[in-house]
Amino acid sequence: MKNLIESQRFKVNVLLILMTLFCLSLSIFRYYISDTKVFFFLNWNLFLAWIPLLLSSIILAFNINGKLSLAFIIIVWILFFPNSPYILTDLFHLKARNAIPIWYDLIVILSYAWTGLICGFISLSDIEKLLSCYTKDRTINGIVIVFLFMSSFGVYLGRFLRWNSWDVLNNPFGLFNDIVIRFIYPLEYTKTWGVTLLMGIMLNFMYFTFKLVKNNNEKTV
Repeated sequence: MKNLIESQRFKVNVLLILMTLFCLSLSIFRYYISDTKVFFFLNWNLFLAWIPLLLSSIILAFNINGKLSLAFIIIVWILFFPNSPYILTDLFHLKARNAIPIWYDLIVILSYAWTGLICGFISLSDIEKLLSCYTKDRTINGIVIVFLFMSSFGVYLGRFLRWNSWDVLNNPFGLFNDIVIRFIYPLEYTKTWGVTLLMGIMLNFMYFTFKLVKNNNEKTV
């Protein structure tokens, strides 16, 4: 029990929980002051951002290594992973409102976005550990890069086309059609690929910076 409490992962999980509670308190206080539920949707978005971390934690905690069960969980993880960086795009909702100063709303959105992003990055780091048992580091880096570009494409689908992870089950044919048509006629959907490319590059820079800092800290401990 003592070793568990002193472990780095336990401390990170406690910090993430505290960050989540801080986000929740910000939105509750905002509702108390303004009597509006403008940013209550961020709580749902943050819940979705936690799902990839919960999935990767389950894989590691229960040492799941069966190929079929592992493949299934990773596929589900890929579907939910874009929810972690998605909250960054909720900055679109930032505007001056009479009841609450804009600086407070900025802190609210950034707090949710940061917490969601860290949940996603830690879960991606977990997936890297899992893949390290099966392939080389260079290959894993390539897979991670692909995952992050796939995630940015998922963010586009969610933000601009309003699809979500559940629509894989709710409306798979509609989702599949919107995806395929953008691959068949890429020049007609420059916005799709502009968002995917630039956000993918940004997420890669952010994640690999996060990874380098994390690795350096582990080496100094």
